[in-house]
Amino acid sequence: MDTPMGMPPFAMGIPSGALDMLTMPSSGRSRCINAENPTGGKGRAAMAASALGPSRKGSPCIQTIAAGQSVTLMDVEGPGVIRHIWMTVTDRTSPTGPDVLRNLILECYWDGEDTPSVACPIGDFFCCGHAQACRVNSIPVMVNPNRGFNCYWAMPFRHARIVLRNDHNEDVPAFFYQIDYTAYDELPQDMMRFHAQWRRERLTEPGRDYVVLDGVRGRGAYVGTYLALTALESRWWGEGEIKMYIDGDDEYPTWCSTGTEDYFGGAWSFAAFDEAGHMREQTYTGPYMGFPFYSQRLVGRESDYWDVATPVMRGLYRWHIPDPIYFEHDLRVELQQIGVDESGLFERSDDVASVAYWYQGEPHVPFPDTIRDRAWRRPR
Repeated sequence: MDTPMGMPPFAMGIPSGALDMLTMPSSGRSRCINAENPTGGKGRAAMAASALGPSRKGSPCIQTIAAGQSVTLMDVEGPGVIRHIWMTVTDRTSPTGPDVLRNLILECYWDGEDTPSVACPIGDFFCCGHAQACRVNSIPVMVNPNRGFNCYWAMPFRHARIVLRNDHNEDVPAFFYQIDYTAYDELPQDMMRFHAQWRRERLTEPGRDYVVLDGVRGRGAYVGTYLALTALESRWWGEGEIKMYIDGDDEYPTWCSTGTEDYFGGAWSFAAFDEAGHMREQTYTGPYMGFPFYSQRLVGRESDYWDVATPVMRGLYRWHIPDPIYFEHDLRVELQQIGVDESGLFERSDDVASVAYWYQGEPHVPFPDTIRDRAWRRPR
């Protein structure tokens, strides 16, 4: 239920199931933004005319986003909370080319800030790294056939500006999107803002941990990790631990996993063996963790457990929704690059990209330039 001033239920700390909340009246006002209603105005949707007449699917998409162009998808005064984002881009191999999901950059600016709180290629943001779409069926991110990208992360704002930057080498035709949000009269002063940051190392250094996130200052909660890993060496890749350095941790972290596949909720290399004795990693997708994308090539017809051709691409996600990683002052997240072969553990070098998702109060420390250029982002 809402407070007299129109605050949503979570502002009062009222425990309530999502379906229970639907039974309660609310002073929130439902709005949507898309090409049919680019300002989200009340009574302003579906006004454009088509060949079928007025208000008959006259403006379903942005017709063209030119190479190098940035388009503003949302520019709205709040207070409000974004509830759902959906978007899709053409799946034709021409003219957009194979890397378009790495070259469309999503940027979100909250409350008048000059630097984005979200800076990420859209494919990786929706757990489809390597510029390849796959099905995802989780609580905050869903990807449905065919390239239907959905996000349910709550995104509070007093002012919201969302920009899509076409850093592709070609124009992008027929970009469809919708942003659903609830407008309120007031939001709690201490509501944290949503953040997401993409990073990549094309070749990690043996013995030096890959940095998923660093430079975060302030109070917040780390809520998710997406990993797009391209194995550049053979043998098992996933012995490295995820480490969370919280509130002044220096040499050693407060929180760590026991291995990479363990962190993403699997075990024992995700392994199953086929009738020929070949080891296959099993993919899965669930509410809070998943391994939705796997590209494997075996060497010849050998049944050796370790004999896998490279590069092999994997995409994995873990949402800390029931188990957020809270921090008061600062946070650093790292991933070890450790594998195992017949002789034991060894330090690896792979191609690793990631998205870190977290909430914190604004202002945030401006992100480093991790997006860089097309050549840097290009999948192998």
